[in-house]
Amino acid sequence: MDIFSTNGFNLFLWVMVGIAVVVFISLYFVNAGYGIMYTKKWGITLNNRLGWILMESPAFFVMLACWINSDRTGNITPFIMFLLFEFHYFQRSFVFPLLFKTKSRMPIAIMFMGMIFNTLNGLMQGGWLFFVSPRDMYGSDWLTTPQFIIGTVIFFIGWCINMHSDHIIRRLRKPGDHNHYLPKGGMYNYVTSANYFGELTEWLGWAILTWSWAGLVFFVWTFANLVPRANTVHKKYSEMFPEMKELKLKRILPFVY
Repeated sequence: MDIFSTNGFNLFLWVMVGIAVVVFISLYFVNAGYGIMYTKKWGITLNNRLGWILMESPAFFVMLACWINSDRTGNITPFIMFLLFEFHYFQRSFVFPLLFKTKSRMPIAIMFMGMIFNTLNGLMQGGWLFFVSPRDMYGSDWLTTPQFIIGTVIFFIGWCINMHSDHIIRRLRKPGDHNHYLPKGGMYNYVTSANYFGELTEWLGWAILTWSWAGLVFFVWTFANLVPRANTVHKKYSEMFPEMKELKLKRILPFVY
């Protein structure tokens, strides 16, 4: 079945939703073994910078391939959406890893799982924009619709929260310091995983600005992946920092969860 046929693409989306549900439940019982939750039980590891580049970059290159191989390269609205997606993944794949201050490790198993998801997501988002969506859906008039304007604003709010939160984390340690510290400032005044909150907000904006099932499934996947991990981080911080009891921080959604 052609994945970019209507039936094939709809089946693809439903399979991705089903896997997201499994991931959401599983991550409440199994800790993703990188970052603060890294353990040797995940087996063979590689340099964290290299692992991060290999894990995240497939989304960038698959989306690029979808654009190059479509016959809609001259359509301005899908091209702007393409630039927003590539803007995020260029920073995430090639800039963010170079800013790491520590020589931490990433399990190869985690890297491969990330590569698979990012490849599939690149196909999901690029496939929708350049092959599956109705040809007359994303005309130039789409750029003035409420969903595009509101979604784009939310996307960049999320991006700014994500960037600022990562900046706070990087400033917690001086060179050579391997200790863990409780992040403070910005959205960390409300949640323990402000960086995850920013990313979740970004892809909510993407789902709105594309107004697509593909965008919504990506948001569902982001939620399924980040919310359980935020819960794990919250528990870890509660064990490490006694002040957590007084701060009463939420996990990822301010004032909610």
